[in-house]
Amino acid sequence: MLDLDPPAWLDDIEPPGSLSDYGLPDNVVPFRSDEPAEGMSGERPECTIRPSAFVWRDPATITPRQWIYGHHLIRKYVAATIAPGGVGKSTLTIGDAVAMASGKPLLGLKPHGPLRVWLWNGEDPREEIERRVVAACLHHDIEPSEIAGRLFLDSGRDVPIRIGETGANGPKVAMPVIDALIAAIRDRRIDVLIIDPFVSVHSMPENDNGAMDAAVKAFALVADRTGCAIDLVHHSRKLNGVDADIDAARGGSAIAGAVRSARALNVMSAEAANTLDIPESERRSFVRIDDAKANLAPPSAAKWFKLASEALGNGTADRPEDFVAVAAAWKPPDALDGMTADKLLTVQRALHEQCFRENAQAIDWAGHAIGKVLAIDSYGDAGKKRIKKMIAVWIKSGALKVVPIEDIQRRPRPCIEVGEWAAPV
Repeated sequence: MLDLDPPAWLDDIEPPGSLSDYGLPDNVVPFRSDEPAEGMSGERPECTIRPSAFVWRDPATITPRQWIYGHHLIRKYVAATIAPGGVGKSTLTIGDAVAMASGKPLLGLKPHGPLRVWLWNGEDPREEIERRVVAACLHHDIEPSEIAGRLFLDSGRDVPIRIGETGANGPKVAMPVIDALIAAIRDRRIDVLIIDPFVSVHSMPENDNGAMDAAVKAFALVADRTGCAIDLVHHSRKLNGVDADIDAARGGSAIAGAVRSARALNVMSAEAANTLDIPESERRSFVRIDDAKANLAPPSAAKWFKLASEALGNGTADRPEDFVAVAAAWKPPDALDGMTADKLLTVQRALHEQCFRENAQAIDWAGHAIGKVLAIDSYGDAGKKRIKKMIAVWIKSGALKVVPIEDIQRRPRPCIEVGEWAAPV
């Protein structure tokens, strides 16, 4: 039985005598008057707010969280995709839309079945959006029938959406627009709404935390009333060489606080490209996706996509065909990609009883012998880094081991020797 009687110590507390006693700033005026509120007739209604008692439920009866696209989109919540301009935000979200509508994990995230997706782009004309969707379908071999009736496209040039603006008394949310969004989503049974970019649906000051909190929560209301998931594509501020994260979202920190999931996009760094032996001319085609905020799921390891080009074959006598950017799933090559048991055995035979050094700075470094038999440049930065990773993996697996061997001056030097021999195929 719940004890609803107030505790005895509550009677001993005197009401504070000023606003500062509440911990409120002096310019915050609490409504405590018994007079009718302005614009209301009759008596002022009594407050009917009551705390709701918690009642234990069998955990097995609690509905699982309704993730519908990896751990990025979940029903009844707002997510954000944050990146600087020119990184590939729109290209990625178009790929996401095709993946979700087809029900296929085209970019590494698994959709929860074929979904009904509404993609709203506030910058491009509809024809350009269609061009990019068609390119994504061609690149991923998606037949028109696989997304028919489940993908909805609109341009802000034809279907403007403006959920908030700044008026004479400050920022305000346009509730008729919110109601219209709710009705449209229910009518089409939309599972996912993508707004690209977020700045195109409001004219509120981005540095006003109150305004941004209201704008994001307006979409949260839409998500809650419709059961859909919403992805707000948002620009980051100028980063000056620093990677984008949740705090890099342009505008007030309220955007980061109001969404329940966020991902940040960053082009591959020069250092990473060097390690992976990717030419500088191609580096910006590789984009890393980081979990910038994961309130409802554990952060996942970074994922990648590659910006590819797809030809539409729509050339005419006086105009060349269009080549359109598409997002393609990509995974950094593993140090042991292409490595077979026979190749490992060749490496072990080259190292066996040769006393090659573990130190990569040594002239007789084991990596030089490995590079020779595997045709890898052990003196170049990329090849050297790859071989060092291979040696580390083989030591961890037991295929190689580090043993102290005395040099000619009888000083022990760490050397690489064969551990457990690989079985020939």
